[in-house]
This record gives sequence, C-alpha cells and structure tokens, in this order.
Amino acid sequence: MKKKTPKTKHSLISELPIIKIVSEEEEMHVKMELEMEDSTHDMLVKWGKEVASDEDYIRIAIDAGIREAVDALDNKQK
Repeated sequence: MKKKTPKTKHSLISELPIIKIVSEEEEMHVKMELEMEDSTHDMLVKWGKEVASDEDYIRIAIDAGIREAVDALDNKQK
C-alpha cells in the first residue's frame, strides 16, 4: 500500500495559528496495517475523498501537525 507524505512541511510550531478547543469527545479506534493491490488502494482513496468532510481534513492536518511538532521537539532534545 502506498503511503503519501506531505510535499511541504510546516515544521515550526510558531507558524501554527491559535486554535481554541471548544469541546472534545473520546473515540475508540483500531489502527490496522493493510495489504492490497494498488488498484484497490486507488479505489478506496477515491471513495474516501468523495465522502471526507472538511472536518475530516482538519483532523488529519491537526494530527499531522502535532506529530511533526512533537518529533521536532524530540529531535531538538537529542
């Protein structure tokens, strides 16, 4: 399965805008590693893009930004 990585990095924490958390709810999820044909992967990506909401994209971006910021801080401390 192909894994896409962002083409541009937003690695400076100071560049992040202020985001206020107004509520939260816990969710359980299972992370799976999947194997599939490239054509199946492409089909699922297409379907996902058709149903993904703006909030889905926001969650993906925030998750990636937090992970990148934590990695940058970890690398600074080493």
